[in-house]
Amino acid sequence: MSWLLFMDESGPDPEASPYEVRGGVAIHDSRLWPLVLELQRREQAAFGAELRQFFLELKGSQLLGEEHFQWATQMDPMPDEERRRHCRAFVAKGLEKQAPTGAESAAFGQACLEMASGVFDALKHHEARLLAAVAPAQGLNEAAPAPEQDGHLRKDHVFLFERFFYLLEAEEQHGLIVLDEQRKMNDQRFVARFQSYFRKTDTGRYRASRIVPSPLFASSELIYPAQAAELAMYCINWGFRLPGRGMTAPVRPEIAERFGARIGQLQYHGQGRREGASFETFGIVFVPDVYAVRK
Repeated sequence: MSWLLFMDESGPDPEASPYEVRGGVAIHDSRLWPLVLELQRREQAAFGAELRQFFLELKGSQLLGEEHFQWATQMDPMPDEERRRHCRAFVAKGLEKQAPTGAESAAFGQACLEMASGVFDALKHHEARLLAAVAPAQGLNEAAPAPEQDGHLRKDHVFLFERFFYLLEAEEQHGLIVLDEQRKMNDQRFVARFQSYFRKTDTGRYRASRIVPSPLFASSELIYPAQAAELAMYCINWGFRLPGRGMTAPVRPEIAERFGARIGQLQYHGQGRREGASFETFGIVFVPDVYAVRK
């Protein structure tokens, strides 16, 4: 038996995201298929169709864009079947490059918000855990070349896998990493750094006793848990802050109000160990210095 960590990221992007968030959704393999089935049912109930048929995904940027909140409030909440009928018309017109009606836009906005809430409900129902490392969005690219050339994992990745290890240790299970496919060259570079960490560092070799140091790759548009992970990372970026940890970037209030508390409830909470001492640890960590060596 094992846990799978479906990973994705949020920011930096054209929306000028406040942070760069790397992390994902950890789910036990016995709950994976039931989670997928529930997400499929919720998608049909919200939209009346599978969005991938219209080249759309259940991603944060596509469900929780500011315009979707605006559309959703244009009209009173619609009865389910009426909303689904207008949603099907909305996405079909999108393919045909036709302008939707106001009712169709309102229906799609309402469906997006309902689906986003449904994703968090499903994750909670199937006892998923959120893990994420949050880093400043500015200045990362300038600092990146030297550590990456040395084959080092960024510290945010190290802290992320540390928390996944703590979860696996507590559950006495093994874990697999499932990554969203990107450009092949970038994926190859990441795998090289990933495996170097688990092979060449004492801490990495120890954590390889729980984490399988050979990540799997899949297309997120075909895998519901990966899309749920992207949605969660998007909501952390725009609507969740760790008090007193230096996360001072402004939030989008509509996301913080709807999803901030849910993120806090879903994040992993357990015990970690370092140098013989135990301490309380949480699944979401802020890493202000992803390359600098701390004294």
